[in-house]
Amino acid sequence: MKMSFSPPLCFLIMLSLLSLSSFNVSCRGQEQEDGSSGAPMERGEQEALYSAIQGFVGKWWNGSDLYPDPCGWTPIQGVDCDLYNGWWYVSALNVGPVYENSLRCAQDARLTHHLFELKHLTTLSIYSCFSSPRRNPVRLPIFSWGALSNTLESLELRSNPGLVGTVPASVGSLKRLQSLVLLENGLAGPLPMELGNLIRLKRLVLSTNGFAGQIPPALGGLNSLLILDCSRNNLSGQLPLTFGGLTSLLKLDLSGNSNLDAPLPGELGNLRNLTLLDLGGNKISGGLIRGIQEMVSLKEIVMSNNPTLRGDLTGIEWAKLEDLEVLDLSNTGLTGRIPESMTRLKRLRFLGLSDNSLWGTPPPELASLPCISALYLNGNNLTGQLDFPGTFYGKMGRRFGAWNNPNLCHRLPLTSSSSLAVNVPFGVRPCSRAGNASGNRTVSSLLIAEMSEGDDDLHRDLQIEVSSGWPSRGVNGSGWGSTSKEMMALVWVLLLVMFE
Repeated sequence: MKMSFSPPLCFLIMLSLLSLSSFNVSCRGQEQEDGSSGAPMERGEQEALYSAIQGFVGKWWNGSDLYPDPCGWTPIQGVDCDLYNGWWYVSALNVGPVYENSLRCAQDARLTHHLFELKHLTTLSIYSCFSSPRRNPVRLPIFSWGALSNTLESLELRSNPGLVGTVPASVGSLKRLQSLVLLENGLAGPLPMELGNLIRLKRLVLSTNGFAGQIPPALGGLNSLLILDCSRNNLSGQLPLTFGGLTSLLKLDLSGNSNLDAPLPGELGNLRNLTLLDLGGNKISGGLIRGIQEMVSLKEIVMSNNPTLRGDLTGIEWAKLEDLEVLDLSNTGLTGRIPESMTRLKRLRFLGLSDNSLWGTPPPELASLPCISALYLNGNNLTGQLDFPGTFYGKMGRRFGAWNNPNLCHRLPLTSSSSLAVNVPFGVRPCSRAGNASGNRTVSSLLIAEMSEGDDDLHRDLQIEVSSGWPSRGVNGSGWGSTSKEMMALVWVLLLVMFE
């Protein structure tokens, strides 16, 4: 049977055939010279990528078979690519157990020279890869970093205890670097002064290594720096005076170095944009600098566990720090009174003044701070009456500390139950009539406290009944008059005074 086609149908069939022909030509046009399909990638770039990954995961990994087109149809997890002049190049390499199908390192993982042959690498991240400093210690290459000086913008080496040795000076040649994170590794030795050449750096995190020696003053020239974290190392000496030039800095954390032992430089007061200052766990001396009150953006000040700091709190106008939320000055050798200006820190959530030598009576306005959720005054020489409301103690619980102040006492609050232990500060004795700490005159002090509270008859009746064992109602069931009740309370006070 002969088939016939109308002219419109013939046109559609021819158009479809032409489309299929174009598709086949397009696919063939994308084939590379080595026969693999996908977007074009330089052979040298591809081989360098495969060899660099093999250094991390082991020689069993055959990239050319598993991922013949690593930037196209068969991408590798952790590898990002960008087009340059019509060719694919690796722009980011992330190694480590970030995702389930991420590249995971072998026990004998190592850094190979192929890594530095990736011509357009901007980001290198190695996480939890070099795990054993004994079985497989790995050192950063000394001379290779210059090959990435015009491309690398982010270098992050995290949680690699097997990464040992020093930071080579050649890292300072990475002139485009914006983020340098060397966190929780086994690195040690002095910090190279060449780090001061990284003038585009915005984040410098060197925390939790074994770095020793003084902080290079050259770091003070990193004018674009936003975050500087050298915490939990073995750094020593003083904070460089040049740090006053880090005017863009938002976070400065030098805590846990143990051997930073000089006074704070007054130049720190220039850091008007700083929101976090953490210098805890050192041996800083010389007291708090007045320049702290000029750091008006501060949200957190942590100076705890610097027992040689000393000085007092009265030389600083705390009210200027309107954004302050955390102030931890515990175990810093402070003396003197708690200044009234601290009671105007309306955003303060945490105030730690424990384990010092502070004296005087705590300002009662501290309990009225609208955001306060933790207040520690324990371990001082505070005296007098702790005049905070019972509701404050109930709200704070153990987040309020005033114990280990032998001459500090509290005023027993009114309660609506028979338990006198409700809403009282832990470890603080009730006051006697003279306002001193006493442990055996709770009833008389309770009555005096009740009488001074005002006209809350119900609470007063309940407390008299609990204290004396006498009913607070008359024989006919009606309540006593206010004059009778006041007289009865006075009689009990006089009796207790006579027989004490």
